Amino acid sequence: MTVRVFIDGAVGTTGLEIRERLESRRDIALITLDEGRRKDDAARAQAINDADVVILCLPDDAARGAVAMIANDRTRVIDASTAHRIADGWTYGLAELEPDQADRIASARFVSNPGCYPTGFLALVRPLVREGLLGADALLSVNATSGYSGGGKAMVAEFEGGEANTAFRPYALALSHKHAPEMRQHAGLVHAPIFQPAVARAYRGMVVQVPLHLAQLTRPASLTDVAAVLAGAYDGGRVVRFAHEAAIVVRVEDDANTDRMTLRVTGNAATGQALLIATLDNLGKGAAGAAVQNLNIMAGLDPVAGLTL
Repeated sequence: MTVRVFIDGAVGTTGLEIRERLESRRDIALITLDEGRRKDDAARAQAINDADVVILCLPDDAARGAVAMIANDRTRVIDASTAHRIADGWTYGLAELEPDQADRIASARFVSNPGCYPTGFLALVRPLVREGLLGADALLSVNATSGYSGGGKAMVAEFEGGEANTAFRPYALALSHKHAPEMRQHAGLVHAPIFQPAVARAYRGMVVQVPLHLAQLTRPASLTDVAAVLAGAYDGGRVVRFAHEAAIVVRVEDDANTDRMTLRVTGNAATGQALLIATLDNLGKGAAGAAVQNLNIMAGLDPVAGLTL
């Protein structure tokens, strides 16, 4: 079976990466528009309706507009924008979020690709909430750093053109980042976490950290107990893995150029403090790799086909 795929917005950072991953695959037939037609709404609408699956790599409003162009009951959608991540009628495209999440994605018509930062946060937090070890009313914070490719072409140009005269830059200082509602809803939390993202002078890669006081947990538990919950949640998984070995150094580039995500639990047993850590590639499991994984699942293919693990 060959799946016809149209990437709407294939000239951006994520879209280009998805196209590169798919164009050599024999089980995928890419529908493409030349430069003169890619902004022609009639041509786009035709391509969208000819596709079995359309992958949207567009700004939010444009993504909503693209969905409105669908004039059939067959074309399926993977939206890489933030437009539909907490929208009714859309299935969240983090296959590891729940034990049956991949099955939900497989049967869904509309799938929202997760944000890169929420992917790390949710992988760390959701199992603890689901198991009742962390209360839904927990007040959490998340500190995360991404490679500059996560900011798209403008940020790439800024860092590579010499305008960004810095090695590390926190942003979203008003604590109103658009990923926070996504984190809250899909973790099953009452309150959105305090989210402090930053960009580093590395092209790709990401580290996400969630600090915890063990006293926050709903029952007495050790660092080993927290680690056991996370290890159990991802046991046997091919994309998300739990690292049992002690972390000496964790780098933003640890899982760069891959589509995997690595989770760790570190901390200080004497002070009752834990640190949950996820490393991933902001363009891999955080964006293009996740879209390809979702496409594979929706098409009934090997979920890790075309991924680098």
